[in-house]
Amino acid sequence: MNKFTLLLITIPFITYSQSDSKSKNLSIQAGYQNGYVFATNDFIKGANAEKDTINAFQAFTIKFAKQTTGENQWEQLYKYPNYGFGIYAADFYNPEEIGTPLAIYGFFNAPFKRWDKLTFNYEIGFGTTFNWKSFNPVSNKYNISIGAGQSFFIDAGLNLQYNLTKKIAIETGFSLTHFSNGALKKPNKGINTIGPKISLKYNFEERPNFIKRDIPKYEKENEWLISFFGGIKNVIFEDATIDIVEKYEGLNFPVFGISSVFNKQVSYKSKIGIGMSFSYNGALDAQVAIENNELDALDSPFTDKLQLSIFPSYELIVNKVSLILQPAFYLYRKNLKTNTPVFHQRIGLKYHFSKDFFAGITLRDYDFQTSDFIEWNIGYRIKWKKKSY
Repeated sequence: MNKFTLLLITIPFITYSQSDSKSKNLSIQAGYQNGYVFATNDFIKGANAEKDTINAFQAFTIKFAKQTTGENQWEQLYKYPNYGFGIYAADFYNPEEIGTPLAIYGFFNAPFKRWDKLTFNYEIGFGTTFNWKSFNPVSNKYNISIGAGQSFFIDAGLNLQYNLTKKIAIETGFSLTHFSNGALKKPNKGINTIGPKISLKYNFEERPNFIKRDIPKYEKENEWLISFFGGIKNVIFEDATIDIVEKYEGLNFPVFGISSVFNKQVSYKSKIGIGMSFSYNGALDAQVAIENNELDALDSPFTDKLQLSIFPSYELIVNKVSLILQPAFYLYRKNLKTNTPVFHQRIGLKYHFSKDFFAGITLRDYDFQTSDFIEWNIGYRIKWKKKSY
């Protein structure tokens, strides 16, 4: 999971760097964050070895970035953002049960508003986190937040940057961070944080002059996307009377399906649309037998695992990369005790590696905090311009 996730996150930034090779405009930034951990599960609330609430954390970051100058049209559209990769180290004041997690992530930082020396920005980051002290039924039985040694890292926030000199800037703001492995390994209640942060940035070159060109009026386009996805979901059978370590390994079940979305691209930066997803979830109402102290999945009707959902879709486009938000509703599925809520959420990243072919990752979750499963997808689009009268 680590290598593939990291590759998916860094490909867009490698692509940007190749297209912007005429100018460097690189920087390094060191930051500190201190904040609050949301009480979203019993382990965080105090059901742990310390019998104490885990409600605070601190984190240190080092970021390496490239400042865009407008050499490409998308840079001007986003008010000359910067992007790059960062290293994140967190301390939850409980290393015995949580560990000292480290993250490597890609980020995109763009201004809402730019003044002479001051910018008001938003920032999003995606990556992978490792070095967790994950759940173990014998040695770390309370940590239901993190079930694997690795997890996904999702970060979003706002910041103000003030240029102290031509090469040095100070930045302050806050961010929300989510850690989860997407149900690849249970338990997986996740950890969510929020906190203010401050950092000092050094630019290796003096601040560049921004290129400004006339941007042609956007001609609206329509597109039809079709994609195929697959993944796995880990299930733990609490009632199984087998060796406790074997029990909490659980079983992995396949998930796969097809999604289709009709989009209208209404501007250079945004698409809106509607879509449907037809999926098979092997973990639904899964039953097991026990043989030789091992779990063995029992066969069940294929049709019991089928789900059909519908969703409106919003896509934020940054060059070849898109952030996708899709609040979804199940239209059809069998009435099972293990069903998740009808309303669920889909959030994903998509990367166009050619004109019409794309690959991506989509997290399907519910209650805005609980992962259901991850869709690794590949797809194709058919695109046509909107007729003008």
